[in-house]
Formats: sequence, C-alpha cells, structure tokens
Amino acid sequence: MESPILKATNFNAFFGKNHILKNINLEVHKNNVWAIMGPSGCGKTTFIRCVNRMHELVPNASVEGSLQLKGEEIYDMNPVVLRRKVGMVFQRPNPFPTMSIYDNVIAGYILNGVKLSKMEKDDIVETSLKQAALWMEVRSTLHKKGTFLSGGQQQRLCIARALAMNPEILLLDEATSALDPISTSMIEELIQQLKSEYTILMVTHNMQQAARVSDKTAFFYLGELIEAANTKTIFTNPKHEKTQEYITGHFG
Repeated sequence: MESPILKATNFNAFFGKNHILKNINLEVHKNNVWAIMGPSGCGKTTFIRCVNRMHELVPNASVEGSLQLKGEEIYDMNPVVLRRKVGMVFQRPNPFPTMSIYDNVIAGYILNGVKLSKMEKDDIVETSLKQAALWMEVRSTLHKKGTFLSGGQQQRLCIARALAMNPEILLLDEATSALDPISTSMIEELIQQLKSEYTILMVTHNMQQAARVSDKTAFFYLGELIEAANTKTIFTNPKHEKTQEYITGHFG
C-alpha cells in the first residue's frame, strides 16, 4: 500500500478556547474522492481549511498535532507553496470581478508574481478550462469578465483557476450548494473525471451527491471524526450509531 498523500494524526483545531476539531486521525490516498459529511458546525469546513492553512487566517485560530502532505508537515511549509499544492473552491463562485476569464484562470501565477510567456499562459488557460469542462463554452469570450458567466460556469471557472496551479489536492467546500441541478450534475461529472489526476476532498451536505461521486466518506460529529470508510459501507453498513442516525435523516 503506498503511503497516504494526506495524513492527520491526533490533529486538533481551535478558535481561541473553542475546541473545533478533536484528535482527528485520517489517511487519504491519491486519486480518491472523499466526501466530508456531518451536521452543521461539526468541523468539516474547518478540517479542509486546515489542509490549506486558511484556518490560521482567522484571529485566535490555532492547531495541534500532525497534518502531513506527502510526509511533510503542512504547518512547516511555506503557506504560499502549500496553497499551490492544495487548491480550494468555495461554496459561492468567486471569480475575481475585475479580471477576464483568461486572467482568472492564471490568477495564481499573476498574484504570485510568476512570469510566464504568452504561449505558456495560453496553454495553461486552455488546458485548465478543458479540464474544468468549460473551454468550449468560453473559448471565444476569454477576454470578457468572469462575472458575465452563469453561476455554474463561474464555479467551473473557479475549478479551472484551482487546477491551473497543478495542485496535488483539490478541496471543494460545498461547491455545488449554490447551483441549479444541471450545473450541479456537470460538476459531479467533472469530479469523476478529475480524480484520475487529483485527490479530491469535498465537503457536502448532500448525501445523494456523496453517494454518487465519492469513493470514501468521513463522517464528522461535534468536532470528532466518527467514522471513515468506503462510501458504500458508510451508507449501507455504518459501524457507528451516530452515522446511521445521520444517514437516515434523524438529525442534521
């Protein structure tokens, strides 16, 4: 068995004295899609925000324990370098409003002061938009603002922007919850295609979605990781009563 791409060992996160994540132990292997599930306030978003070190941007936030990307402690890495390796797409589409579609895709390079030739830029833009299943829709309007696009297209643009940096891991924080069913199903198809190249952690409230697109599921409750296993197992034969109750809609 190859070593995990992401490994949490006795990992804890706090806001001030508030203990948000409690002794999380989890191993994520390459090219899997993980659904991170659980009721509101259980720590799922905090967990993925720790993976790309956005948690620490909140005043009084702190962490304890070990969180490793390919065997290297995430909290010893340069955050800028880490965020290139761990892309994130948020709940609401957030293309940079003043930038064109083209510049949105390569925004990570622009913001990090990475110099690229016109040919390199063109190549990254086309490849990333194709990966995000958006190229055919926008190839003739690349220099229009990203905000002209529909909500679903904007979200795929945000995915393209994350993929442009060639990350190891892609984090999706309820990435379809603000979208209509057609856009949602396009992004679900996209997740299936992307897992051959990326490892994906998706926070979702949508159990049907978790069942459709994820290989593995981690169930969080009150800051603890209650259970992590193959998605099919979690949905059909959960070990823990709390998981069973959540899956069957007794709380959430």
